[in-house]
Amino acid sequence: MMAEAGSPLPDPAPVTPPAANRPPRRRAREYVVQGLYQWRVGGADAASIEAHAAEDKDFVRADKALFQALLRGILAREQELMTLVSPHVDRPFDELSPVEAGILMLGAYELAHQPATPYRVIINEAIELAKTFGGTDGHKYVNGVLDKLAPKLRSAEVSARRGGK
Repeated sequence: MMAEAGSPLPDPAPVTPPAANRPPRRRAREYVVQGLYQWRVGGADAASIEAHAAEDKDFVRADKALFQALLRGILAREQELMTLVSPHVDRPFDELSPVEAGILMLGAYELAHQPATPYRVIINEAIELAKTFGGTDGHKYVNGVLDKLAPKLRSAEVSARRGGK
């Protein structure tokens, strides 16, 4: 999806007041979720999203390299990620809320392409993002979907964690 030249980006999803002690990686993921919202709702491209994030005074506290890697990776693999997530959702992917869809794409991308990050960390981060940006029970939905996806993408890690079951 591309934003028209000169068209303003939609405002990011509503934000809960920031906690001062959020680590840089959490902040990066928050900016990714906001960027994916801008992409889904307003058609913004990666360059516009990155420029918009950089304008935020708190962006200096985020892990910029992680933000860029996640955002660019997700946008480059949109179809792959929707294909991974779709079997585990209860409706067509396009009917998901833009916030939950973005968080699920982020979680799926990290599970598939960020093997250094433990799967439980990825799921917990996604749950926290859904609590911050999503609907009332969005975190439960995100947890359920990613819990089903993790064994498919991280079978050895999940099996080891669950005691080889």
